Amino acid sequence: MQDKTFVPFTKEMKKDYTILVPNMLPMHFKLIISVFETYGYKMELLETSGGEIAETGLKYTHNDTCYPAILVIGQFMQALLSGKYDPHKTALIMFQTGGGCRASNYISLIRKALKKANMEYVPVISFSLAGIEKHPGFNLSLKTYHSMIYAVLYGDLMMSLLNQVRPYEVNSGEAERLADAWIKKLGRELGESRRISYKKVKKNYAAIVKDFAAIETKRAEKVKVGIVGEIFVKFSPLGNNDLERFLISEGAEVVVPGLLDFCLYCIYNTIAEHDIYKKKSAAYPIFKFAYRFLCGKKDAISAIIDKDGTFEGWTPFDKVTHIAEDIISTAVKMGEGWLLTSEMLELAESGCKNIVCTQPFGCLPNHICGKGMMKPIKELKPDVNIVAIDYDAGASRVNQENRLKLMLANACKNLNNASEAKDFPQKSKKQTAAIV
Repeated sequence: MQDKTFVPFTKEMKKDYTILVPNMLPMHFKLIISVFETYGYKMELLETSGGEIAETGLKYTHNDTCYPAILVIGQFMQALLSGKYDPHKTALIMFQTGGGCRASNYISLIRKALKKANMEYVPVISFSLAGIEKHPGFNLSLKTYHSMIYAVLYGDLMMSLLNQVRPYEVNSGEAERLADAWIKKLGRELGESRRISYKKVKKNYAAIVKDFAAIETKRAEKVKVGIVGEIFVKFSPLGNNDLERFLISEGAEVVVPGLLDFCLYCIYNTIAEHDIYKKKSAAYPIFKFAYRFLCGKKDAISAIIDKDGTFEGWTPFDKVTHIAEDIISTAVKMGEGWLLTSEMLELAESGCKNIVCTQPFGCLPNHICGKGMMKPIKELKPDVNIVAIDYDAGASRVNQENRLKLMLANACKNLNNASEAKDFPQKSKKQTAAIV
């Protein structure tokens, strides 16, 4: 049944409307916006921050609403009420998967908030591969999706390299400045042409890796901390109180699985559903092709990283799909589902033994597949150090950071013990030689 508050985004609106985009992954979304601009859409990424965003969100939605929804609604409403935008020439867009959790209600919650503010005329675009809604002025072609794939791939590569360089750089801020410069360059390239040259893309990959490898660094043994969890609070600095920056300030190297893995997870779920339940679908071959296509693109980047030899490459997604099969089924696909458990195990196996599991307070799928799977994960990997952090409008940032500091203290202790154990045979040999 069509939402009674539904306002379509028309072809006429495309000409002079500004579409506001909520902030989740700044680098990725800037590149994605460049792709949309190629096809005539005017978009702007909202990069506002601060506690007033949650306060604004709570004015227009119930406090029991999913925390990411409160932040998104707060960011949208703050922008519309700021006077910077003409509400009669502004639209909103929300990216969603259509899964079985509160996230699927974001669109209706945003529309209720607009109605409460007497702005029910503002169109809200649901951007979803599930085809939740149709908007006459927002029809994307196969070429658009193809370009967006490379925006995601570029973003994942940049995020990975930035995290591997930033804790060790000699000149503070150099890695971020390089990332910003590449985002602008790639944004121009994606925004200038509707035709993507894969040959040029691969050259860009190699050039990006080379540029980050050229940054002067001072290598030291640091604690590695992986970040997993609900997609918004996992990635968004607004949603997780700038978690990455906090961990780096505490002397850690951060590891964050990429956005492409979440996209592959969504595609793989359709394939798994077909295989598990023998569900017939005409789209099944298309999903199989898309899965193989994207896995190949990911592996190609990882090969370029490995060839350079400076940085760590990425785990093939095929391995991620099977790594946790002994403790969780791929039929568990609400929210981040089995992917959350698999990412924790994959991080542990790749040498990142310390993990922060981020989750919105009251997020049932993430409490089950995240916090609920910590015990079986620790049984498989006794040396893993996991802490679950709840994020909510009423949660204390000080309490969150204190729990993170406790996890880091344990991580440093484990790192020192491992270093001592590693050096022990060498010390014993020297001492023996001295005695002889």
